[in-house]
Amino acid sequence: MTDVEHVLTQYRTWAVVGCSPQPWRDSHRIAAMLQSRGYRVIPVNPEAGDELLGERVFPALPAGEGIEVVDLFRRSSAVGPHVDEAIAIGAKAVWMQLGVIDEAAASRARAAGLRVVMNRCPAIELPRLEAR
Repeated sequence: MTDVEHVLTQYRTWAVVGCSPQPWRDSHRIAAMLQSRGYRVIPVNPEAGDELLGERVFPALPAGEGIEVVDLFRRSSAVGPHVDEAIAIGAKAVWMQLGVIDEAAASRARAAGLRVVMNRCPAIELPRLEAR
């Protein structure tokens, strides 16, 4: 089973880092799509207010919320610290969205035992899995 398949089928609690309160933004649309498919979504954005998509918004990745996947909607140059946070809170996977690539951060995550998906979008990958 590939990391993409494993992450999408085995992990149900996703933190969406950079989740926007604007419904037309990709981060908001993907978070809503994940919710509509039964995933728990924890929005992470220090500037997004108190609640998004019916969930409490956190300013940084919270420990103790059972986060399995950290989904990164940040520029490649900004994801390294979030990957380190994902490792620190005990996440099981890091998902870097389309266009987000940080090989050094991915290596750190893999070395810590996390699965890594890079330069992919769950809104594209879920239908591919279902089409099989």
